[in-house]
Amino acid sequence: MSNERNKKILLELVKLPENSRCADCGAPEPDWASYKLGVFVCLNCSGIHRGLSSRVKSIRLDFWEDELVEFMKSTGNVNARAVYEKAVPPYYYRPQENDCSALREQWIRAKYQRKEFTGETKYPPLAYTTGFHEGILWKKGKENMHFLKRKFVLSEREFTLTYYNKEDESKGPKAVISIKDLNATFQPQKIGHPHGLQITYQDEDKTRNLYVYHESSEEIVVWYNAIRAARYAYLKTAYPTGSDEELIPKITRNYLKEGYMEKTGPLLKESFKKRWFILDSQNRKLLYFKDQLDAEELGGIFIGTENNGYSVKECVPKHTRGNKWTCGVTVETPERQFVFMCEQEREQKQWLNALRKVLSRPMSPQDYTAEAHIRYKR
Repeated sequence: MSNERNKKILLELVKLPENSRCADCGAPEPDWASYKLGVFVCLNCSGIHRGLSSRVKSIRLDFWEDELVEFMKSTGNVNARAVYEKAVPPYYYRPQENDCSALREQWIRAKYQRKEFTGETKYPPLAYTTGFHEGILWKKGKENMHFLKRKFVLSEREFTLTYYNKEDESKGPKAVISIKDLNATFQPQKIGHPHGLQITYQDEDKTRNLYVYHESSEEIVVWYNAIRAARYAYLKTAYPTGSDEELIPKITRNYLKEGYMEKTGPLLKESFKKRWFILDSQNRKLLYFKDQLDAEELGGIFIGTENNGYSVKECVPKHTRGNKWTCGVTVETPERQFVFMCEQEREQKQWLNALRKVLSRPMSPQDYTAEAHIRYKR
């Protein structure tokens, strides 16, 4: 069989629906393949496979022997998934193409190298399956950029994440955090470390952040999935009739949009001040902080629906004392108007699109409760 004919067969195989996305991150139109595993993968994931000595080739550029093509025909993404993803826990995070490299690498290593999801009993049990995890993480200081070692203890039974300022637990914990409102999301660029993890939680009506990392990508991903396991157990307890389809998206989430905007006060005449904003679409909140690595929010704005008196539009504010940016965004709520300024038109459009996406989603009973709580606080 000629090489050109082999390439034609491979290109036909990769057009099949079951092979048309990367076997590991779901990226469309994979151009590479692991001829050891029989899966079609994207360029980014092919690099990780190469690091595992998984033997990869370009579908279009490399020479393909007949027997390798036959193996790809007989295996493919679906058959490989049936073996290597046979028993993925429902809470285990399956990375997407835009996720950080630590998540994608450890997903690939867990599947093909450590064979964590083949359904065989593991001994000792996998750390994220035990309902309890403890260890040392580097944590950013509340008032500075220094990262110090802190002991963390996660308990699924207690639904808590506890951390200690000293490795000696006898002096008591610095904080005991409820799993109820906890979120965890990878933030390597923001934190300045490839394994950076942001942990967000509620404390006395305030949103607080912890910024942590571990030198080992495997260990930080274990922490992430252990947190997801505890969150999943909590949600199953809190919503006993909820299906996995309903509950899994609520375990953890990435924020819809983050970035700097300038903000003025309620009279719209105060000086504009630069603030870091996070749009949490699940909680329908636009949170703002003095800086991107602040431990505590300065405030939050609930984003309801147009039917309930909320709207968003671009604007050119009349009073611009102190502002340096010119691309305006106005958020109207039943109580007041908020005016923000973006540095560039591209950022303005991204914020408008993200806010409109939240506005367009119907409010749930829990959303109405959250809205009433925010109004009561004011």
